[in-house]
Amino acid sequence: MNRSEAENIAVIGLGSMGLGMARSLLRAGLDVSGCDINAAALESLGARGGQPFTTPAQACGKAGIVVVVVVNAVQTESVLFGVNGAVAAMKPGSVIISSATMTPADAKDLAARAAERGIHYLDAPISGGAAKADEGKLTVMASGSPDAFAAARPALDAMAATVYELGDAVGVGSSFKIVNQLLAGIHIAAACEAITFAKSLDLDIARVFEVITKSAGNSWMFENRVPHVLAGDYTPRSAVSIFTKDLGIVSDLGRKQKFPLPIASAALQLFVMTEAAGMGGDDDASVARFLAGIAGLDLPGMEAHD
Repeated sequence: MNRSEAENIAVIGLGSMGLGMARSLLRAGLDVSGCDINAAALESLGARGGQPFTTPAQACGKAGIVVVVVVNAVQTESVLFGVNGAVAAMKPGSVIISSATMTPADAKDLAARAAERGIHYLDAPISGGAAKADEGKLTVMASGSPDAFAAARPALDAMAATVYELGDAVGVGSSFKIVNQLLAGIHIAAACEAITFAKSLDLDIARVFEVITKSAGNSWMFENRVPHVLAGDYTPRSAVSIFTKDLGIVSDLGRKQKFPLPIASAALQLFVMTEAAGMGGDDDASVARFLAGIAGLDLPGMEAHD
């Protein structure tokens, strides 16, 4: 891969994470193309100086690095190997940075298929949320060959504050991300349960937030998600459906490993129930709305109960 190709990067999936990552790449002076089914996302990329395309193959025509930021393994497989997929347009020696949360087995399968075409694959899930993506300060949990890391370096340097190099074996990065998602899902569910419980005690929940964030019971998710509840703003920064998916992966792996996951399982059911109540596309702090609805409580942004 020559220098021109290394500095030409395609981002497949321009949601809240992917669009922020693309902006970080552009700020680093790299040539960025992108693909998404959302016309508004493509327009936003174009307004920032990126080149929008409607298919992965078009976006990847000149790219030496392809960053895939879609929802899951099925979508990753589709944008890489499906009709008008990225791999058909990629040159040998180029690299895929795969950032969707998926099982280690899925990551290994995708990497093997890419290798058949002479394409490197970096198993590189991300953490940090949309704000960190936009700032170029993500955490990347990556595993893959030394050649994959070397090929991916220009993009990693622009998108991440911290890149954990977790070894040569594809699948290890995905395993680390699954552990992270177990904790993240539990902490979101716990934060929503706690603030709704505080409401049931007739406490000033804004004051509860102030006190808890300076106390031992605080968590990153409590501090990050409870402001959404206080504002009654459930615009999806990270949707409920993301955690029905990710905790579902955790549950499936636990069953396969014969490892008990009682707390993660309880959190999964809260997300499933919230999605079943029609809030799957809303912010994952909607678990608080779901619990409030069951308890007959009013939180900001909810209509008053009779």
